[in-house]
Amino acid sequence: MDIPIKLLSNLAKPPTQGTQFSAGYDLYAAEETVVPRFGRKLIKTNVSMAIPMNHYGRIAPRSGLAYKNGIDVLAGVIDSDYRGEVGVILINLSAEIFEIQPGDRIAQMVFCPIIQISWSETTILDASERGAGGFGSTGN
Repeated sequence: MDIPIKLLSNLAKPPTQGTQFSAGYDLYAAEETVVPRFGRKLIKTNVSMAIPMNHYGRIAPRSGLAYKNGIDVLAGVIDSDYRGEVGVILINLSAEIFEIQPGDRIAQMVFCPIIQISWSETTILDASERGAGGFGSTGN
């Protein structure tokens, strides 16, 4: 799949795979900033792209940042009709500030197909073994 990208500054880096078979493409910070302890921050990548129709880009955390620094990603759906700069909302779940430099890998993007559906309103749904059981209903 070919995805056109536009680098919006000289600090922008195109997304890259860590290995040939990595599911995600690393996204890079294009600014120097800090994510405050127990806070969140929108990080600029200075990259825009044209994701093909019937696909979307899902921004996901990097496992090393999550494990070592308590850094996670909030939100993260990039629709195929969006042409603006890709931003990454990071949340810092640790008691330490998290410093970011231009060129740091901050998240990854996984490209996923979209299944278009239609709704058919009904008054009765098929029964299932689980039924309406919610939070914790399937045990430990």
